[in-house]
Amino acid sequence: MAWGRSQNLSTFILLGFPGPRGLQTWLFLLFLVAYVLTVAGNLAIISLVGAHRRLQTPMYFFLCNLSFLEIWFTTACVPKALATFASHSGAISLAGCAAQMYFVFSLGCTEYFLLAAMAYDRYLAICLPLRYGSTMTPGLSARLALGSWLCGFSAITVPAALIARLSFCRSHVINHFFCDIAPWIVLSCSDTRGVELAAFGIAFCVILGSCFVTLLSYAYIVATIIRIPSARGRHRAFSTCSSHLTVVLIWYGSTIFLHVRTSVESSLDLTKAVTVLNTVVTPVLNPFIYTLRNKDVREALQRSVQRK
Repeated sequence: MAWGRSQNLSTFILLGFPGPRGLQTWLFLLFLVAYVLTVAGNLAIISLVGAHRRLQTPMYFFLCNLSFLEIWFTTACVPKALATFASHSGAISLAGCAAQMYFVFSLGCTEYFLLAAMAYDRYLAICLPLRYGSTMTPGLSARLALGSWLCGFSAITVPAALIARLSFCRSHVINHFFCDIAPWIVLSCSDTRGVELAAFGIAFCVILGSCFVTLLSYAYIVATIIRIPSARGRHRAFSTCSSHLTVVLIWYGSTIFLHVRTSVESSLDLTKAVTVLNTVVTPVLNPFIYTLRNKDVREALQRSVQRK
């Protein structure tokens, strides 16, 4: 492993968002509030689904997986960013940086696969309602969820293995608030073309594959909804997938820009700013989107509040 040849760079510095102390304080508070809301909101969804039998369906089983994932996805990067804002040092070990990079991107890949599985679930529910119960069984939903997690954590292994072979002998300052692949490998004095190509290829395949399943599912869903004769029926059918569609648009919109690119040295500052959207903002929005736009979740939440 080439890390052994980089003992002079055994510690890196996360640059974060340079600026005056007042800016660091505001960023600390913003990230802290977002993190607390993310954890509390997603734990609330998991608790609601577990406490109400009406919500114990494949759709909400996938939602629980997504909420559990969002908690850990945010936890993988935000606490270290908070420590950086508070201490103004941003020091992180080489092993810690590698671990953070692996978990952030593994969980990110898993989210793509989970959103695709959720789109397929909505396709079956809306386009094949009579066969939904016999097709989307608890066993199939469990296999789809497990497959999403396994594929997500397997996809990043090739870039991670290639990064582990790099030597670092340049500046030890990472231009980011967590150990992202792009600003990290810029510091390497090794040939990084293989890593860049592998990272681009994996991102392209994961995004394209999951996007194909999602788009195809929604193409059939839209075609089915259009054929429903009554406006009330169309609204009811669309309401069952509107929350998921909103989350898909937000997630894909930000991550396609972040990962499908050919040069890692261009626009690192812009990349860092956009990363805030899918690592901090999106996990906060998801519980509110599924609560405010989903009638079953709203009713379950109201019953829980009334009991207290």
